[in-house]
Amino acid sequence: MLRGARRGVAFAVISCCVAVGTASADTRFDWPLAPRPHVERAFDKPAENWLPGHRGVDLGGSAGQSVLAAGDGIVVFAGVVAGKPTVSIDHSGGLRTTYEPVTAVVRTGERVAARSVIGTLETGHEGCAVEACLHWGLRRGREYLDPLGLVRSHPLRLKPLKGG
Repeated sequence: MLRGARRGVAFAVISCCVAVGTASADTRFDWPLAPRPHVERAFDKPAENWLPGHRGVDLGGSAGQSVLAAGDGIVVFAGVVAGKPTVSIDHSGGLRTTYEPVTAVVRTGERVAARSVIGTLETGHEGCAVEACLHWGLRRGREYLDPLGLVRSHPLRLKPLKGG
C-alpha cells in the first residue's frame, strides 16, 4: 500500500508542475523585486505574436530598487533595446525571463543565482501608475507566457488511490 501511495504523491507533484506549464520540478523561481510587489498591469497574451497585447507583467517598484534574477540561469543580454535598458536570462527548460527598464550590473554570459541582484530599476516605463514599474516577461521559444505562473502558489490536491 505504501508503494502505491508514494506513486500517487509523485504523480500529484509532477502534475502540479506540469499544470504551471513553465518550470521543471527542480527549478525554483521567486519574485524579481523584494518585498513582493503589486502587479500594476497583468499579462495579456496576444492572439498572434505580432498582434497587440501585454507580453509580461508590470510590477510596482521604486527608482533605484534592486532587481533580482527570478531563477538560476545565464545572462544572454544586458544592454539597451529600443531605448530601454534590458536584461534577459535563460533558464532550464527553455525559459527566458526579461526585465526592463533595468540598468544591468551583470554581463552577457554571466551565471546568476535565483535572487541575485542583476541591476537597478529605472523610471520611465510607459503606462506605469507608480514611481517605477518593472516589466517582467517570460518566453519559451517564441511563445509568450505569464511570468506570474513561476511564482504563484498552486495548491497541491491529492486524490485518493483506487485499489489496494
